[in-house]
Order: sequence, then C-alpha cells, then structure tokens
Amino acid sequence: MNTRNVCAAVMATVAWLCLGGAALADIESIVKSCDSCHGADSLKSGSEVPAIAGLSDYYQADQLYFYRDKERPCKDAKTSSGVVTNMCNVTADLSDDQIDALGAHYAALPFVAAKQEFDAALAAAGQKIHERDCEICHTEGGSNIEDDASLLAGQWMGYLKVTFAEYRAGEREQPEKMQTKIDALSDDDIKALMHYYASQQ
Repeated sequence: MNTRNVCAAVMATVAWLCLGGAALADIESIVKSCDSCHGADSLKSGSEVPAIAGLSDYYQADQLYFYRDKERPCKDAKTSSGVVTNMCNVTADLSDDQIDALGAHYAALPFVAAKQEFDAALAAAGQKIHERDCEICHTEGGSNIEDDASLLAGQWMGYLKVTFAEYRAGEREQPEKMQTKIDALSDDDIKALMHYYASQQ
C-alpha cells in the first residue's frame, strides 16, 4: 500500500470515529444506498455509472458538494431495486460531515480498473491525443490519483462518453484551458480517447 493509500485509510478511520455511534450507523446506511448504483466497493459494472473507489477524499467530497449544490448535471438512473433517482436527490440532505466521511470511505477503497472491450487501434490513436492534449493535467495516462482530476484510466467507457458530452455542451464547469482542449477535439478524437482509457485494465 503506498503512502497516499495509507493516509486515506487513516483519514477514513478518523472520520468514522469522529462521527460517533449513531452517525456511524447513518453513514453505513448511506454507503449501502450508494452501493445500489455503484455496487459493493464501487465495483459494479454499469454503462454510465462511474467507478469511484480509490479516488482521493478531496475529489470525492468535492463532487458530492457539486451535486448537492446542483452544480453538476443530475441524470436519472435506476438503482438495483428499480428505484429511479439521481445524484442531486441522493445528496440533497447530506451534511458536510457526511459528505466528508463518504469521501474518506471511498478514497480508502482500492481502485479496480473496469474490465471492458476496447479497440486496440483506437486506443493507440487515443494515447497520442492524450499525450498531446491531456497529459499535462491527467498524468500517467490519466491514472494518477494525486492529480485530483478524477481517474480516466480504467474508467467505464459509458461514463466517459456521458462526461465528455457534458463538458462539450458546457453543462459541467471546467477550467478554461480544458474547455479550449475539449472544443478542439473531434468526435473521432473523443472516441479514441475513450478507447485509450478503457484499454488500461
């Protein structure tokens, strides 16, 4: 286990202990609810459901705050029990402490790259595009957790497709330099990038 994972595990333990008995049970209940879409340990296969285990506690919590404050698009999805909901509804009543504890919980879990099909030729083309346009922020092929820029390598391709579409449509806030890069990409470029990230398993 590397130093960052050790720190994440310690932070998760501290966060859970600080919450106390009743709040701890509450967080456990929330995690079970998260599992209904993301799967146990965030390993569920889903076309548009991201793998979230292993992302930094800062990034995890930040995204939950964005959803709670409706600063990210909230598309409906169906849970394993058939209930239709979205991330804005899921986070609406979460306190800051609960969000921070959830971030620490998922950060302490190991990231497992999605096992999915990809086109090798497209992946090779996508690698060149990544190295030209994306590597400066998403280092190590988009696999470096310490970037605090999500994890692109090994992410579900369906989720990447939705995410690229949101950025291109201006539905998600992004740095100006990223917007410039996204705007310059063709549909074929984005497809190649998705296959490149999916190829890292």
